[in-house]
Formats: sequence, structure tokens, C-alpha cells
Amino acid sequence: MLLTLVMYLVLGAAAGIVAGLFGIGGGILIVPVLVFSFSAQGMSADVLTHAAVATSLATIIFTSVSSIKAHHSRGAVRWDLFKPLGVGIAIGAVLGAFTADLLSGPHLQIIIGVFAFLVACQMAFGFTPKGRDSELTTPTLAGAGGFIGWGAAIFGIGGGTLTVPFLTWKKISMQQAVATSAACGLPIAVMGAVTNIYTGWNHENVAPYSLGYIYLPAFAGIVISSSLFAKLGAKWAHSLPGDLLKKIFAAFLFIVSMRFLLANLL
Repeated sequence: MLLTLVMYLVLGAAAGIVAGLFGIGGGILIVPVLVFSFSAQGMSADVLTHAAVATSLATIIFTSVSSIKAHHSRGAVRWDLFKPLGVGIAIGAVLGAFTADLLSGPHLQIIIGVFAFLVACQMAFGFTPKGRDSELTTPTLAGAGGFIGWGAAIFGIGGGTLTVPFLTWKKISMQQAVATSAACGLPIAVMGAVTNIYTGWNHENVAPYSLGYIYLPAFAGIVISSSLFAKLGAKWAHSLPGDLLKKIFAAFLFIVSMRFLLANLL
């Protein structure tokens, strides 16, 4: 158990550094690594992917709080946008967690693999949506939030890779988009984690020390170290070659995506 906890501390540190370096949630790293580690631990294939997603969402509750405080102190969070987005996100995250529960482990891995491949392409080639100057109405924001929350709860992420492109597409500045996205990560994580506790509560194959689908040893290790190392990642972001690091991480995500897709499609 001690060795396992150390492994999750290291994973949390890596996730924190990735979040700080690239401005994306650590979930895109946490989920695939947890899938591999849970499989190595002998966790049931029926639940290990669901446990990885649920555990990732639970950790984001804690990491997003510190991120929100930092962005709010700089006045960068657009709370006027967050309110309708947050309502849609909360509903979408619940629906996304229920959707994930309906999927088999292999099907969920295929979906995550496709998502990782798309993120890898975006990071490697810098695809960005062309701005569209249109009014951000409450129904538009709530609808977009619903889609973001639904997808994020399935992928086990805080939604930054979905929220930031949407807001920048709507001509919101990058600083405000990132800050508002950080705020949106909290309702995604809370609603997604709570729903995963409910859906996994009586599942016969969940591992010991689990709360629903959330695997507590992994949750504890990641939470302890990720927030601390996010600050280090943010510091490195100003001194290391960002483009090269993005391409390296994109290569990692590409390998992960191929591993998930080939293992479950062939």
C-alpha cells in the first residue's frame, strides 16, 4: 500500500506540473495513467476505467479551488459568463457521469482514446478555432455548458480543453477564458464525482478502499501532491521551451490514444 501511495504522489506531481505548464487540467494525464496502474494492480476490467474517470474528477475538486482563487485575485474570472455556463455544466456533468456508467470499460476507453488523439493533434499543430463575434446569450452559454459538462464527466477532465476553445471562439480574451474555465472545473468535478459515487456505490467489482467508483488511495496521493507541483509547472512555463514541451506531451497523448484504440478495436 505504501508503494502504491508513493506512485500516486508521483502521478499527482506530474499532473500538477502538466496543468501548470500547459494551462490544461491534469485529468488528461491522470485518467490514462490510472487506467494502466489499476490494470497492473489487478482491478476488475469492468470498473477500472470508470474508477480512473471518477477518481480524476474527485481530485479536480481540490485542485480547481486553488486555481479559482489565483485567477479571481487577478480579476480574470468572468463570473457573468460562469453563472449560465455553470448551470449547464452541472446538469451536463450529471448526465455525463450516468452516460459513462452505461458504457462498458472497453467502449469508455475507446472514447477517451479518441479524445486524447484530438487533444494531441491540437497541441502538436496548434489548431485554434477562428473567432466568431456573436452575442453570448444565457441559452447559448447554458447549452454550451451542458455539452462541456457532459463530455468532461465522460473523459474525467476539468473541461479546460473544451471550455477555453469555446470562449476564445466567442472572442473572449485568452486570460479570461482560462480563468473562467478554471471556475467551470469545480461544478464539473463536484457533480461528476458525486454522481460517480452514486452510480458505483453497489457495484460488485469495485476495489477495496473505494467510495463508489472513486479509488481513495489514488485520490489521496494525487490531491496531496498535484496542487503543490502546479505552482512549479507554472514557474517552468516561463523558462522552458513551451512549443517543444507541448509536442513531447502531444506525443505521449498520441501513444496513449493508440494504446486505448488498438487494444479495444483489434
